[in-house]
Amino acid sequence: MELSCKSEYAILALLELASHYQKGEPLQIRQIAAQQNIPDRYLEQLLATLRRGGLVKSQRGSKGGYFLTREPWKITLFDIFVCIEGLDKLKNCQEDKPQTSDNAVVKDIWEEARQAANSILQKYTLLDLCEKRDSRNNLDIMYYI
Repeated sequence: MELSCKSEYAILALLELASHYQKGEPLQIRQIAAQQNIPDRYLEQLLATLRRGGLVKSQRGSKGGYFLTREPWKITLFDIFVCIEGLDKLKNCQEDKPQTSDNAVVKDIWEEARQAANSILQKYTLLDLCEKRDSRNNLDIMYYI
């Protein structure tokens, strides 16, 4: 399993929305794009996909923008990955050719790896990512006397 650019940008956009969740105000595409260094047009398409997937909602008007549909601690990385990449990326590859014992062993190990990856993605939420980012940022602070 590989993290696509599409999934990474989606996670970064949702991370930005999660950072502003408590304020209750929507963020505009240009704000998210500038903060996370994501191209505006690409972000617009990603947010449309995330909206159709039920992870974000949009608000029209001069004070419009996007915000999360659920609390950051209720949105897992698995939810985001499934919304962006689809379930077919998470399913095991089934081929029509007859399976040898070599094929079966490889597929069994690959299935185990896929299940482990899915388990980790289900374990982490947007809130967890915010907390990890904040603790990393705090470690980067240098104090000079």
